[in-house]
Amino acid sequence: MTRGGVPRLWRGRRTTDRVYREPAPAGRSGDQRLAAWCLAALLAAGASLGSMNLFIDGVLRDDGVSRPVYATTMALLLVLGAALAVWQSVGPRVTAALVVVGDAVYVVVARTTTDPLLYAPPLMMLFACFAAAWFLGPRALALHMVLVVVACAAALSGHYADPAALAVQVVVNSAVLNLVTLVVFLLRRRVQRLLAATEALSSTDPLTGLANRRWLIAQAPRIWRQARRDGQRVAALVLDLDHFKRLNDDFGHAAGDAVLRAVAAALSTTVRPADVLARTGGEELVVLGLVSDPSEARRLAERLRQAVSRGAAGAGRAVTVSIGVALAAPTPVGEVTDALWRLIDRADAAMYEAKRAGRDRVTVARGAAPPRPRDPADETA
Repeated sequence: MTRGGVPRLWRGRRTTDRVYREPAPAGRSGDQRLAAWCLAALLAAGASLGSMNLFIDGVLRDDGVSRPVYATTMALLLVLGAALAVWQSVGPRVTAALVVVGDAVYVVVARTTTDPLLYAPPLMMLFACFAAAWFLGPRALALHMVLVVVACAAALSGHYADPAALAVQVVVNSAVLNLVTLVVFLLRRRVQRLLAATEALSSTDPLTGLANRRWLIAQAPRIWRQARRDGQRVAALVLDLDHFKRLNDDFGHAAGDAVLRAVAAALSTTVRPADVLARTGGEELVVLGLVSDPSEARRLAERLRQAVSRGAAGAGRAVTVSIGVALAAPTPVGEVTDALWRLIDRADAAMYEAKRAGRDRVTVARGAAPPRPRDPADETA
């Protein structure tokens, strides 16, 4: 991960830096809601199908205890399912507990029926196995797989006089269940890795490995929330390499790409952990972060300006950068995107002032004045 929280592909290798972690906002995450609804559906389906046995003669043991225990178990499943549907949130520990409950319920059902192989075969635990494979981590899943063997043995132990026959049934049934569980778990991990890689590619600039415009927009609400909590101001720094077009014309685009990569590497090690560093296009980069006052923003910009010079020198080219800085008070979350681009426009205008003043310098935008119109001459080398 790079500073700013975006996965970074740098020369084919992953680098690791400290990454700012935004505290989870109050409320329930989408993953927790999905898990709650899925588990609620499984519990409701299991209870509904299992309750049919209460109305079929010869399924439950006629010993005066099995029927009430069975009915209570089915009612418990319905209550748990309804609770999850209402609460719409379930964490890893609760999910693991529900999977264990599912294993225990199967044992109860098997012990209260007259013939578990006919009315309560071990395949009934597929409900719990699917939930475990899709929602549990490796350790909890390993515990569940052990409990599957225990549940099969407990459910079938009273129905086989020959220990060898019992062992064969337990091994065969638990092996099938655990194999299915393991396959689903591996498929789930594969899907998660593919989704993570896709998300990283969609938010990463392929040339420099920095965040792109999409990731900058996505991180803006986090920056604004943090600014409101800490009583700070949001700062945008727009960096534009000086005479970059001339560099491409004189030495070729390959040299320009090498400089961009070197500059990106230097900036990545200079920005603060909570800042977002993104390449927004061409030789222009943006840093978004929090500061207490303009002087702090200027000091950060000066560090970045010096880092660019060092990085470009490391690539064998003498390249400088002009930096524009703009500050703004945090705005309501619903207006973050518009506020972000207004702030970047002001920093962009300040960057053009730095170029007109001689380049290789930092200019801080004054007040909340609108950005000045750009002079087409500033686009030339």
